[in-house]
Amino acid sequence: MVPREKRKQLLDEQGFLLLPGFTSPTELDELDQRIKQLLEQEGDRAGSEFKQEPYSRRLSNLINKGEIFRRLAGQPAILDLVQLVLGEHYKLSSMNARSANPRQPGGQPLHADMAAIADDQGAWVCNIIWLVNDFTPDNGCLRLVPGSHQWRTLPQDSMEDPLHLHPEEIHLTAQRGALIVLNAHVWHAGTANQTDHPRTALHGFYCRRDKPQQQYQKELLDPELQRQLPPALRQLLAVDDPHNDALAHQQTRRSGFLD
Repeated sequence: MVPREKRKQLLDEQGFLLLPGFTSPTELDELDQRIKQLLEQEGDRAGSEFKQEPYSRRLSNLINKGEIFRRLAGQPAILDLVQLVLGEHYKLSSMNARSANPRQPGGQPLHADMAAIADDQGAWVCNIIWLVNDFTPDNGCLRLVPGSHQWRTLPQDSMEDPLHLHPEEIHLTAQRGALIVLNAHVWHAGTANQTDHPRTALHGFYCRRDKPQQQYQKELLDPELQRQLPPALRQLLAVDDPHNDALAHQQTRRSGFLD
């Protein structure tokens, strides 16, 4: 067990934390089964509430689609990790799944989530990644540039081509059940899955409360489900927060939901 102070130090310095064996096999099986069910049910529409991606299958708005997602998003151990990155004032920005298809022709370009650059208050985006499958060198594991969250610039503004390898990048490999905590200002990307099997992960994306959600939860969630949510989850989703409503409406008028 890595002490909390050491976790904070690693996140501050390198911008990510890898925690092997974080999720129990039982919970992983439940998660894997539900993701597969949704991908089958939604077919070509999967991910369409927010984003679809060539050579990968995505699911969006997952808080609305299963108790397992709501449970994981609000786990105290998860929220403690989010707090290490964002401080005490945060909310869930979105919850998505991404399954890299077998035999992909290429991976993602290096990017920071929501094209976000840390501001005077520090980090404002954090990505929690549950490994539903092993991350191996060949199946689409995450590549990232340690410490790049401190550079206050984006890959597209600093590299000739963010699809290219960065001289300081590393590849994160781990077994199913591991958890990646990512200061999402870190330059990162999914690599190409060159195997014959999909590579799936669940992404819980959190942001500081003074920033707009990637996916405006109050608008996306079924009204009856919203009425049934416990207070702690309502707080995490900011469904009763007028300031969050104003942020969402301002962002929608300006450019729509951020990628």
